[in-house]
Amino acid sequence: MKNIKKLFKSKAGMELVQVAILIAIAIALGIIFKTEITSFVNKTFKALNASKF
Repeated sequence: MKNIKKLFKSKAGMELVQVAILIAIAIALGIIFKTEITSFVNKTFKALNASKF
């Protein structure tokens, strides 16, 4: 338990927490906007395939 408290109080520990929060936010946004992201990717690849010579 003391190691965890030291980790949160240290500068490296705070940076780790910030990275974890940013990753969690990115995952949450990915889950929330999954259909929109999938639609965008599909449209983009269709456009790329259609423009082949």
